[in-house]
Amino acid sequence: MKDILIITNYFPPEIGAASNRIHQLATGLHQNGFKVSVVTPLPNYPNGRILKAYRGAFKRTTVENGLTVHRLWLYASHSKNKLLRLASMLSYSMSLIGFFIWNRHPKTVIIQSPPLIVAFTSVLFLRSRKRKLILNVSDLWPLAGLELGAFKKGVTYRLLERMERFNYRHTDLILGQSEEILTHIASVYPEKHTFLYRNYPEFTPPELRENQRADLKIKLVYAGLIGVAQGIYRLCTELDYSIVEFHIYGAGSEQTLIEQLIKDCPELDIHFYGTLPRPELHRVLMTYDVAIIPLLKRIYGSVPSKIFEYARLGLPILYFGGGEGELIVEEHGLGWVAKAGDYDHLNKVMGSISLADLNAERILNTRQTAITNFDAGKQLHALTARVQ
Repeated sequence: MKDILIITNYFPPEIGAASNRIHQLATGLHQNGFKVSVVTPLPNYPNGRILKAYRGAFKRTTVENGLTVHRLWLYASHSKNKLLRLASMLSYSMSLIGFFIWNRHPKTVIIQSPPLIVAFTSVLFLRSRKRKLILNVSDLWPLAGLELGAFKKGVTYRLLERMERFNYRHTDLILGQSEEILTHIASVYPEKHTFLYRNYPEFTPPELRENQRADLKIKLVYAGLIGVAQGIYRLCTELDYSIVEFHIYGAGSEQTLIEQLIKDCPELDIHFYGTLPRPELHRVLMTYDVAIIPLLKRIYGSVPSKIFEYARLGLPILYFGGGEGELIVEEHGLGWVAKAGDYDHLNKVMGSISLADLNAERILNTRQTAITNFDAGKQLHALTARVQ
């Protein structure tokens, strides 16, 4: 049985796409004959506080469904303050260095990026001719941060760019969540081995229930991180509530703003519910008409994993983010597309959606499309051949 180590910032019991993605990868490798260890921080996402069951611990190691999970201390913070966020990443990096020094490690290691600094620390300390390093790139940093306005070109940007290049140069295989990510990497290191590894989910969707409707409004739902990149607060202020009611699940930095907006403007048809466990969320999502996937700005390299999650559920998608994600929704007929950043066009597209088309036949057809085109098992099988 071949040993493999996965280094990540997110892992269950934390919720969200990143946590689900790495857990599914770890479980899949374990089921394919690998002895899998995971190194991750004490769980603290998305609220920026270590979960109550883990407080007071500096390190905790458990065996969970065959996976050995090492949880390390960090200074937990999801503050908007850049210095506090940096302190959080550096604290985990320091814990990782201690872990690297005092423990032996397998010859195959998968490193999640971003966070870029954590990935850089891992590559710096683990690079060796005798060890195979695999970099799993889910977003292009620092480019994505530049496009989001998190920082400007200057000394900091150039430093992060050098870290990014260092990570690419000293890894043996790079996994990218999008074709755009792989294109970017090829532009820097054309000889580097890469592999398209999308975040295809693997779950049994809930049974369909008859949807009794007494209204003519579209029941629009968003579920996920309520952060700056998603622009949910802006979306709340721009929707045409004469044709839509908006339901929100999740947590993040804009949550307080949205809750205050609901209090201040009760005439807006907005409903916020917080977070739910994934299986329960899946059942709830099937009571809505359309799921929206927004990005405040078009981000090069970004393909939200919700595309594949909703396709597996059969839930029609309204995509509002541009780029490669938009092309996937259009190519596979998963729903509708609105021009990124154009809220007038978004409302126009919603106004064109016929409630008569939102039926069980459409859901079943979309589920079949997901089974045919977004097969997590086939993708994992192809990856294991590259990892060996």
